[in-house]
Amino acid sequence: MNPTTPPMDAASLAEAFQAFARASGELTQAYNGLQGQVSALTERLTQLMAALPAGVVLLDAKAEVEQVNRAALNMLGQVFAGTHWSMLAARFEPTDTPGEYFLNHGSEVRRIALSESPLDMHGGRIVLLHDVTEAWQMRMHSARSERLAAMGEMVASLAHQLRTPLAAALLYTGHMASTELDSAARAKVADRALERLRHLEKLIHDMLIFARGEALGRESFTICELVGELAATIEPVAARRGIAFEADCRAGRQQLFGNRKEISGALINLLENALQAVTADGRVSFTAQVEESGAVFRVEDNGRGIPPDLQERLFEPFYTTRADGTGLGLAIARGVARAHGGEIALRSTLGAGSEFTLRLPLAQPANPSNPPESSESALTGAQPS
Repeated sequence: MNPTTPPMDAASLAEAFQAFARASGELTQAYNGLQGQVSALTERLTQLMAALPAGVVLLDAKAEVEQVNRAALNMLGQVFAGTHWSMLAARFEPTDTPGEYFLNHGSEVRRIALSESPLDMHGGRIVLLHDVTEAWQMRMHSARSERLAAMGEMVASLAHQLRTPLAAALLYTGHMASTELDSAARAKVADRALERLRHLEKLIHDMLIFARGEALGRESFTICELVGELAATIEPVAARRGIAFEADCRAGRQQLFGNRKEISGALINLLENALQAVTADGRVSFTAQVEESGAVFRVEDNGRGIPPDLQERLFEPFYTTRADGTGLGLAIARGVARAHGGEIALRSTLGAGSEFTLRLPLAQPANPSNPPESSESALTGAQPS
């Protein structure tokens, strides 16, 4: 049988109530202090978000907007709390640079760098928007200025390049006026004049591409379809010269985003150079695959190779080792690669052949993010901060 607890006297009961009241008061005071600190931190966070030059969009676990700052509103316009991020993301158009997108901003188009980070353990996210339009325009102007400066330095070489085929064409056309030529000889002279004029036309065309530099009219297209088209173009040329040519694409249905015509032209330049580098019974291979760096095109030959002191000069405008070359093919190929955010590299060994590698970033998705599916969001009043 348990012993009974003796009843508390009035004094002990009063003391217990006083201790409880003191503890309750201390807890209330501590809670009020914490609440004040939270309010101060919230106010500071609100002021910080408002002062940030970058746009900030806070998303909950359903990828719905919880809060946006003033900079984000300036970029996106009116945004309602509860709006699903996919509705905003659909307004971003991908560029050639990963992580950067075009966004309609009133009557003009802005270039926005977008990044995302997890916000908390409950699945929220924070989206940062940086307006890089001015920096991008400065890069484009700087690249154009460099190209124009290079064109200025090449004026003397350009005059020589144009004079030679033009003089030959004038000479041949002058011979055509001779009454001593029979029809067969006149036709032969006409063919040679046309050949020199076509060479002159190609030189001018290549110069214009080099001077423009940037790729326009971009679109998404499948890598392997491009490889198949180029292979169909090169195969008969290689067969006519007795050169073994093989093409292989291991990129599946992966796509590129860019100017298809200019990328095709750059690869054609690499393939034609490879055909020129080998003799009959030589070999040229053309492969494409996808790596972490993006799409990788490789053109390899087993020709004579390129001396180390000439390898870097091959990309200089108007530098060529061929009597009938314009010296712009590789310069244009490098310009196209850089205009698409990629690069071109050369690896060559004397007597063993050469390999040109063109790397380009893959096509960006239509939306800059793919939030998880959620129920239909309700649009409520705007809650900017």
